[in-house]
Amino acid sequence: MAALADRLIERFIVLEVALLATRARLAARTDSEALHDLRIVVRRLRSLLRPLRGLPGVETLEAATAEVGRLSSPLRDLEVLADELERCGLEAPGARRRQLLAAGYPALLEEPALARLQFCLTLWPGLLREAEREGLLKGERNKVHRRLLRQQQRLQVALSDPAHDRHRLRLLVKRVRYAAEVWPQQLTLEQPELLKAAQTALGDWHDRLQWCLRAESEADLQPCLARWQRELAAAEVAADAVLLRLQQTLAGDAG
Repeated sequence: MAALADRLIERFIVLEVALLATRARLAARTDSEALHDLRIVVRRLRSLLRPLRGLPGVETLEAATAEVGRLSSPLRDLEVLADELERCGLEAPGARRRQLLAAGYPALLEEPALARLQFCLTLWPGLLREAEREGLLKGERNKVHRRLLRQQQRLQVALSDPAHDRHRLRLLVKRVRYAAEVWPQQLTLEQPELLKAAQTALGDWHDRLQWCLRAESEADLQPCLARWQRELAAAEVAADAVLLRLQQTLAGDAG
């Protein structure tokens, strides 16, 4: 029991420090990956928390991570779009998005949700120790293992659906990928790199779908629309190929 509590506290402290560092990088505007890295920290926190539902403080901490994820998502989408526009040589549309980002970064940093998440993380070790003293961690290791397996099984079921929803698959792939990263003892997968490849392929598809939709209402994106539509069709094919390989690999793991 103590070993589980010790490992969890260590993992959460590492992520708490990482969150502080990414916030500082975003405030100082030292590099272009600060927001992306902040969101990865939040995803890893959510992956650690999801199998621990029912323990004291988890619900509050989960809500805080979900809110930071929701608030930062539009900014990250804007970053990716600005990068794409600049790559295509559309400097004026790219500059307009950069101006929005320049205002969006400090607004995100001032959000109460971000401060609330950091505060909840400082309280978490004490709450976990209290849960340990009260015997609430008894059987938790097996419970975590079962919950992670169910998460993987949901992905397998979705992959086997001929009419699969790529949006849902993208969410499920991310959940299983980050769960395998933060719970390596409880969830072991063959060829975990396939999860990353599937996430990347689905991300490429999702980006182009969103850009095509935005081009309907944002006139300065129209010059890219035809190319994005072609790339969207190609991304669908590429994503389905990776998902098929992932389906076969997960079926092998289950066997």
